[in-house]
This record gives sequence, structure tokens and C-alpha cells, in this order.
Amino acid sequence: MKNRFVALLLSSLALGASAETIGTVSTTFKLLSPNDKVVVDVFDDPAVDGVACYLSHAKTGALGLAEDTSDAAVACRQVGPIRFKEKIDKQDEVFNARSSFLFKHVRVVRMVDVKRNTLVYLVYSDKIIDGSPKNSVTAVAVPAEQPIPVK
Repeated sequence: MKNRFVALLLSSLALGASAETIGTVSTTFKLLSPNDKVVVDVFDDPAVDGVACYLSHAKTGALGLAEDTSDAAVACRQVGPIRFKEKIDKQDEVFNARSSFLFKHVRVVRMVDVKRNTLVYLVYSDKIIDGSPKNSVTAVAVPAEQPIPVK
């Protein structure tokens, strides 16, 4: 059981580590602890070359076991020629980052709209007991002459 927990923790860290922070903006001033802020990260779709996703999310400045709010937004864009590394699932998690000490995550899921040949990206947060309905969605249209290779 302990090994599974460690593996889960390490896999969460590995997925979160693939994002690069573009910048931050302070939203509150705190004298005795770091300020609360909005962080903007970018990550490349791991299965689709040429698509990058920009993720903004709240980050609390409180020290210790403080939990970040569920506020997040995503905007994915074509940043180069789109190339699929392999066939992709119709729905797959492409990003995962912790937003509390152990139990809350910000997740980005890629979905394929086959009819419109479009990649749809959804950001949301979840928590072991109760998640949040707050979410954001964005889409990247793939040229019609390049069908999305779905498993």
C-alpha cells in the first residue's frame, strides 16, 4: 500500500513538472506570508506536436496545508504544424497538478470531437471528497485534410 501511495505521489509530481511557468500576478498583499496570486503556466500536449495549452490558476500564499481555490482557465492554441505522435484516445488526461498538500488537483482533459475534427481541452479541479464544478474549455481545430487518429 505504501509503495502505491509513493508511486501515485511521484506520478502526480511528474505530470505537474511538465508545465513551465510563464508569469504570476499578485492578487493580495500579506505581511507575514507570501501573497496570493494567479499563475500562468504552459504545457505542450504530450501526444500532439504543435499544440500548447496555457493554464491560469489561483495559488494561495498561505504556508502549510492551505488549499488553492478551484479557479482555473485554459486556452490551447496551435503553435506549429500539428502532428500526432500516435493514435489518441477520445478522452485523455493531459495535465495534472496538485493544488493542495495531498487531496486536490487541477486537471486538463483532452477530448476529440470527431465530427468537427477538433481537439477540445477541459480544465477542472477535483478533490477526494467533493470536487468543484468550476471549469473552463477551449478547442483547437485540426485542418480537415488531417483527420485526428482516434483509437
